[in-house]
Amino acid sequence: MKNVFTLFRQFTIQLPLIGALLCGNFACEESVLEPKPVDRITDDLVLKDVGSAFNVVNGLYRNFANLSAINIIAGDMSADNLRHNGTFTQYIEIGTFNMSASNGSASALWGTMYGMMFTVNFLIEGLPQLDDIPESLLNEFLATARFFRAYGYFAGVNTYGDLPLVTSTDVEANSEIPRTPANEVLQFVEEDLLFALNKLPTDPDNSGMLSNGAVKALLARYYLYRQDWTKAEQYASEIINGQNTANYNLESNFVDVLSDFSDESILEVVYSANDNPGTSTNFGLNNLFESRREIIPRNEIIFELQSNGGSRSQMIEFDAALAVGNDNGWTVTRYGPFDNVQVIRLAEIYLIRAEARAQQNKLQGGLSDLNRIRNRAGVPALNLDNKNRLLTAIEEERRVELAFEGHRWYDLKRTNRDDAVMSAVTSNWTVKNKLWPVPQREISNNPALAGDQNPGY
Repeated sequence: MKNVFTLFRQFTIQLPLIGALLCGNFACEESVLEPKPVDRITDDLVLKDVGSAFNVVNGLYRNFANLSAINIIAGDMSADNLRHNGTFTQYIEIGTFNMSASNGSASALWGTMYGMMFTVNFLIEGLPQLDDIPESLLNEFLATARFFRAYGYFAGVNTYGDLPLVTSTDVEANSEIPRTPANEVLQFVEEDLLFALNKLPTDPDNSGMLSNGAVKALLARYYLYRQDWTKAEQYASEIINGQNTANYNLESNFVDVLSDFSDESILEVVYSANDNPGTSTNFGLNNLFESRREIIPRNEIIFELQSNGGSRSQMIEFDAALAVGNDNGWTVTRYGPFDNVQVIRLAEIYLIRAEARAQQNKLQGGLSDLNRIRNRAGVPALNLDNKNRLLTAIEEERRVELAFEGHRWYDLKRTNRDDAVMSAVTSNWTVKNKLWPVPQREISNNPALAGDQNPGY
């Protein structure tokens, strides 16, 4: 039986992607530089009964949509998958590995992340005070809030490094919080995820809704990044085996992966025809990749997709008429005008388990997981009995299987492969490119951040 939260979300999960994150005209670029200050969010939040709690929780899904979209740009454009092809300063800076502390994308991600933190903390403080909320719904709301907080801080710490750890709605106190060491922030992320574990629906109506599978999937990703191979394998296996999760299945054809609510989708951002960012004239992934072609695939990923991608090469298309000057004529077609944005899917979980197994010298198990993904793509299975060669193959497979989903930069950094790979791509690669800058506006507004910018900015 569906619980009341699931029923509510079934009708309210159609979410807009705010234009402050991904813009499609020059005038909009200026607004990116000034995302809504967190101290103004109090005017929009009301928590007096269960009905208003639904509204605030639904707002978290909007925050999540914003954060997920810009994370795709950060993860693939800060590495060797995407480059700029237009005139927007923020993308030129990212694409040339020459970001400034006033970069609009860096400001937007930071502002959205902390806007989400404020809403989460607002719920955590206020929900227990409601008289009309059932205990089961209270736990589900709190689990939802803490999942999103974990997702936000996990994305933030891997993008900026040390972060102010904001755990209350006290605006005055929050405006003077210094950066907390990354390891402490990550411990906080783990606590939030473990709290959320087994408190969300096992089998929701669709993957646009949070589920216990999403919690386990983010835990698997978290432990992979933390190099806790045993736990990464454990949670990946629980998802693959359907242990207290929905029964996710790899699509037989990769093209079906690109459809909304595919069988292997664990969590995705959902849009309707009315608010889909792909059809907006002002913002959206489809607009950036296809309509304006502000961002195009790099030659390196084009070669990889054509030589090792198999059916995954369908994510890019070539038009000779576009190949003029520095334009290579290729376009990312991963996101259609009405497509949802996938955040976590089963193929990633197989590759997480493959890597975790390889790191524990379970080579045959890791190879089996890797070949499961390769077989679906229509590329030959590998036969490897060497740990280092298997890990290299998994890295290469993650690049083509998860292309344009925001993983590449983070993968290179967590495996300490960023310097070796990126130095061969650009002469601009330096220590500064390991992290995005703390937005200059945040440093100006928060005295505790003065003199604590990331190296090179």
